[in-house]
Amino acid sequence: MAQTLKTRLLSFLRDLKYSPRTRKQWPFEATVAKNWHLGFTSFGGPAVHFTIFHESLPGAIGMYGLSIGISKVNEILPRPVYALLSGLNSATVGVIALAAVQLAQKAITDKITRVLVFLGATAGMLYNALWYFPLLMFLAGLVTVTWDFRWLHRLTRIGRKKSNGDEELEMNDVEQRRQNPPGDARGSQTTSPSSGPNARVVRQTDSSGKGYQRSELPITANETLTQTPEVDLHDATEERVIPADRDLNISWQFGASLIVAFLATFAAVMILRGVLINRPLLFSLFANLYLAGTIIFGGGPVVIPLLREYVVNEGWVSPRDFLLGLAMIQAFPGPNFNFAVYLGSLAALSGSKPSFAGALLAYLAIFSPGLILVHGTMGLWVKLRTYRWVKSGLRGINAAAVGLVYTAVYRLWQIGYVHEDFAAGASLGRDPWWVVVTATSYTGCCWFGVPIPVAILLGGGMGLVWYGVVSG
Repeated sequence: MAQTLKTRLLSFLRDLKYSPRTRKQWPFEATVAKNWHLGFTSFGGPAVHFTIFHESLPGAIGMYGLSIGISKVNEILPRPVYALLSGLNSATVGVIALAAVQLAQKAITDKITRVLVFLGATAGMLYNALWYFPLLMFLAGLVTVTWDFRWLHRLTRIGRKKSNGDEELEMNDVEQRRQNPPGDARGSQTTSPSSGPNARVVRQTDSSGKGYQRSELPITANETLTQTPEVDLHDATEERVIPADRDLNISWQFGASLIVAFLATFAAVMILRGVLINRPLLFSLFANLYLAGTIIFGGGPVVIPLLREYVVNEGWVSPRDFLLGLAMIQAFPGPNFNFAVYLGSLAALSGSKPSFAGALLAYLAIFSPGLILVHGTMGLWVKLRTYRWVKSGLRGINAAAVGLVYTAVYRLWQIGYVHEDFAAGASLGRDPWWVVVTATSYTGCCWFGVPIPVAILLGGGMGLVWYGVVSG
């Protein structure tokens, strides 16, 4: 009996023994383990990586140290420093412009997404507010759903009498489809997925063997029922194979709980933000950045211009210090959201509060919404991906978000020139040299494979060259 108990105890202890190959990791732990190195290797932020707490720590610590140093410098900096910072900003604009082009190439799948990228960029340039950007993306998602489901096409058909020629042509097309099914010797057509979801490109072959392509709108629910299984049903039911070491195993119940809990905290913070008359400085800082982190889409380049309104206009950070931090963050590893750490520290110091408290609150406020919503959505995506309207709406949202990156390029261009005579910053177009620096960083990264940190540092060096020529 004793021997049996001893054997079972040893077996139980062996099962509990730590083994990195067999132990199941928690979702957050798995995310950290697979992506920790990005915090040390990813610079500049846009279109380079996604961020979690562990990854952003190196850059966040650096930005906190920078805020302490900036708070102790004189109001007027040496002129070579202004030239250096203007060069860094110019190179940064070029890098973000390249990121916008690369993102657009992926987001544009058809004519409607191309139009939405353009409209998102132009609408963002014309008006600037925190609530405005989410509204643009919601409308863009609604547009793609309307387009993909052909709701407007159906409305235009009602009350419109077709001409005899169009009707005859359409009837001939339908008759040809019926008489010449796939594989028929007289003519055949094959379908292949286009770059857009639920769209297809039909290649038709006539009796002579000559083929031509004809693009069609995304398949509607009624059309799906008439399609051959080999064409569409296989694509709709095909399961994605996720490697075991990449599966975070987040259930939809856990994801839904995360989203509900976040919405409750967000509502509480926003109600207090609107009700309290004499809000403490640190709470106001947290509330503003929590709001920005929740409703801003498109990443760091989009949120940075709006942080100027919600931090600088509040009187917590001077325009000069904002521009200095904007120039320096591009040379730090990690995401652009680490800029909030810098601003939070300076905001706390302006109200005689501990700088570390302001930096920590700003860090949590800007990162928490995205982290919670992403992990919550990962759990729900298994269920949501089965709905065609969800994928259709995401096409429009993604296109509008890419357009907002172009808006960020314009906003940063307008304030990138740092000089003692322009406390709030000026347009980089004031001197052709900064246009050259921007173009150099863009072409260097795009055509010659120059790493982003090297391109940004090269921009700073070109700024010093400009100072040497002008001052000499």
